[in-house]
Amino acid sequence: MTSTSTNPRILTGDTPTSTGLHLGHYVGSLENRLALQDVYDCYFLIANVHAFTTLAEKPDDIRANTLGIVKDWLAVGLDPARSTFVLQSEIPAIAELTFLFAMLIPFNKVMRNPTLKTEIDSKGLGDTYPFGFPMYAVGQCADILAFRPQLVPVGEDQEAHIEMCRDVALKFNQLYCGVGNRVVADEHEKAGGVFPIPKGKVGRVGRLVGTDGKQKMSKSLGNAIFLYDDAKAVQKKINGIVTGRASMTDPIDPNHVLLQYCDVFIGAKDASRAQQIRDDYASGKEVKDGLIKAELGEAINALIAPMRERRAKYETAAGEAMVLDVIRDGIKRANKTAEETLTLAKKAMKLDFVTRVIG
Repeated sequence: MTSTSTNPRILTGDTPTSTGLHLGHYVGSLENRLALQDVYDCYFLIANVHAFTTLAEKPDDIRANTLGIVKDWLAVGLDPARSTFVLQSEIPAIAELTFLFAMLIPFNKVMRNPTLKTEIDSKGLGDTYPFGFPMYAVGQCADILAFRPQLVPVGEDQEAHIEMCRDVALKFNQLYCGVGNRVVADEHEKAGGVFPIPKGKVGRVGRLVGTDGKQKMSKSLGNAIFLYDDAKAVQKKINGIVTGRASMTDPIDPNHVLLQYCDVFIGAKDASRAQQIRDDYASGKEVKDGLIKAELGEAINALIAPMRERRAKYETAAGEAMVLDVIRDGIKRANKTAEETLTLAKKAMKLDFVTRVIG
């Protein structure tokens, strides 16, 4: 049996390419997931196979990072009793659907995906990336559609992947399920399609800039504040933000990273205070950057302190055993749903020669 929840379903997740999640992940997606746990049937995917696209020579790192992602999720407050944690490598239906979906997407369209192109450039891959790197864009469609969700919480930079996923679902339903090309996306399931046409849902902050004020927050760029950073590390990173002001009465660019952070982290609790900080900087009033940074650091530490405490208990041997139990339980539940999807898809494609059971 698959999930008996009558709530609409969501699917989202993270690729374990590094250890630990940061504030960009939190405001871009994680806090969204927390809010959705009670109103949606949630599937959260650890895309450990996708991590091999750039870290194939480091399987030990990928394994450690995979466990780290689950620890972060539990520390943030994602609840495996209310949601299903999905380990990508243990869901064979995803790999099979990836191959089938690859027949529906022109190669040139995959390579024009702006997110893919950005990653190739930002990671300096040039022409050295493996064939599996562009293939993972197709794999993301399978990650999502294997669970037939209505909604996919994503960061702003992932919306192109959602559009490709929607295109695959539309084409599959039209080609193999007889859904007419004039049927609107929201009516595809009612018209006999295997797949709902999922919609993306961007978090409160679509793209959080890093402490350098230039690039998106990222571990590889050294501009991230992590959810496991201690209080001193958080404050040190905040203190390192450069305002470039010659005097305490100079204004500041309204898009400056310091003001963005004040809006996001101080404003989450007190919007009027965040606005006052903006107004004070704009008016020429004497403002001490150090005091604002201290206030900001306090707000961020208040947010992540409970996460740090919860994560610490998963670093013990007993905690690691708990993490593995969560993963194993999620695998069983996820396979039931994904195998049901694969059965429906193969039936539509006239590939239903045998019945497969995944334990």
